[in-house]
Amino acid sequence: MKRNIVSKAIMGLALGLMVLAGTQNEVKAERSNADYSDFIRGADVSMLKDIEDLGGEFYDNGVKKDALEIMKNHGANYVRLRLWVDPYDSEGNSYGGGSNDFNTTLYLAKRAQEKGMKVLIDFHLSDYWADPGTQSKPKAWENLSYDELKTTLYNYMKNTLNDFKNQGVVPDMVQVGNETSSGILWDEGKIGGDYTDFTQLAELLNQAISGVRASVGNQTKIVLHLDNGGNNSLYRWWFDGVTGCGFDLDFDIIGLTYYPMWHGTMDDLQYNLNDISARYNKDVMIVETAYAFTLADGDGLGSSFSPQDEEIGGYPASVQGQKDFMSDLESVILNVPGNRGLGFFYWEPEWIPVEGAYWGTEAGKEYIEDNGILSNPWDNLALFDFNGNTLESIDIFQTPEQNLVTNPGFEIDGYTNSPTGWNVWLDDGVNGETVKTEGNGFDGNYKLSFWNESAYGCSIYQTVTGLENGTYTLSAWVMTNANQTVNQLYVKNYGGEEMNQTLPVSDLGWNKVVIDNIQITNGQCELGIYSIANGGDWCNIDNVMLRKK
Repeated sequence: MKRNIVSKAIMGLALGLMVLAGTQNEVKAERSNADYSDFIRGADVSMLKDIEDLGGEFYDNGVKKDALEIMKNHGANYVRLRLWVDPYDSEGNSYGGGSNDFNTTLYLAKRAQEKGMKVLIDFHLSDYWADPGTQSKPKAWENLSYDELKTTLYNYMKNTLNDFKNQGVVPDMVQVGNETSSGILWDEGKIGGDYTDFTQLAELLNQAISGVRASVGNQTKIVLHLDNGGNNSLYRWWFDGVTGCGFDLDFDIIGLTYYPMWHGTMDDLQYNLNDISARYNKDVMIVETAYAFTLADGDGLGSSFSPQDEEIGGYPASVQGQKDFMSDLESVILNVPGNRGLGFFYWEPEWIPVEGAYWGTEAGKEYIEDNGILSNPWDNLALFDFNGNTLESIDIFQTPEQNLVTNPGFEIDGYTNSPTGWNVWLDDGVNGETVKTEGNGFDGNYKLSFWNESAYGCSIYQTVTGLENGTYTLSAWVMTNANQTVNQLYVKNYGGEEMNQTLPVSDLGWNKVVIDNIQITNGQCELGIYSIANGGDWCNIDNVMLRKK
């Protein structure tokens, strides 16, 4: 994220990826623990030292504490820290926005590691904010030839990481560039508009990556990061471009920025995550996200989040809205096949309204020739209130709620007509082969299918007991011709009226079907898929998920 909001393009895409079938078992994701304990619950806290130096304080249950300690105690396991090359003018005045030079970033990284948190260093490759609207070279690099620029970039990455390493900090991840959809190091590494050749961008990325490997080898994961996480065409264009130039770019993770008010729907995001993880054989994670807890403006100087953003984003600007958004986002990430969705970083949860802790300083404004008002545009998207008290939404950092469905992907038994954990109902006279597991699942080796050449009625269902009362979400991935008389995902016997969702036609393959806001009041529920079908009608089912919000 940055002060200038990126374009609010929304790309409407139907969910479904035939390419996913049968491919996910060939790869091994970094996140693999069944209890989600290795799911990344990170915070970008690049503003923290600036806020503290200007008098900001943080409280948990009324007790003053270190903001990092608070987030760690509520479950955060990672920090993300931006790094600028030389964020000062010729007289040594800071550009502001965190003053994220090497020493500031090192200081915050050490603090995080002392608390047992992992570290991602976000190399902006600039002296100040880098994003799709600007990717300015550092001042000291402006007059270099292209060959000199490549050499300087390689040495900068290697030497900077060596400096971190010599201070006892080996980052767990690094980003090579920040929101690089328009390239890096303009104009040599620029892409888009009249710049259609990806060769120089790919060469520069290759130099930077080689510098990382020369310093820290493979122990540090390398992230390439774009904005506009719901825009699949952007990601295909960019990653096809940089990987199609004859370089074997040695990166590990695709990072995405996603804000629901600006970057499309959750379905758009799900489609994109699923597609790019399979297409490029990479893990994926959300490296920037946030949502507002109020429409109020803490410093009275303007906010990045407006009432229109609340309407588009689809969640109320409230503490509960923050929690619901992040719960739904977690489900999207966990629904990426093959455990390829690693987690998220919440952007600047600590940026409370403290005088002077702004996106920049007068020196920063002059450097980028910006006459805008210096302010904190993010205070109503933080996880602390305007006085530094924790909000209940701080608990978004807790380990995600587990999937409560037994045998959700139908993987336990191999080929069978009676999958473990599921009950099968067949209408009178319907052949037992109508319901069976088959190969080429959405996620894993198997899926469940309904099919018969004659008319049939069937369902698969299970009763989940021992549930805490509260709000739940049920989802499943399905493919179907949708000609059935009845064909629906349902939940009942939870203390309320049956809820169901008709399964959509599968024009493009797999679709995610969701029943949200299930208010369980009796500690249990029955969930399943029910079909009354004509001869030849078919339905495939996989990755059924029930999670508490």
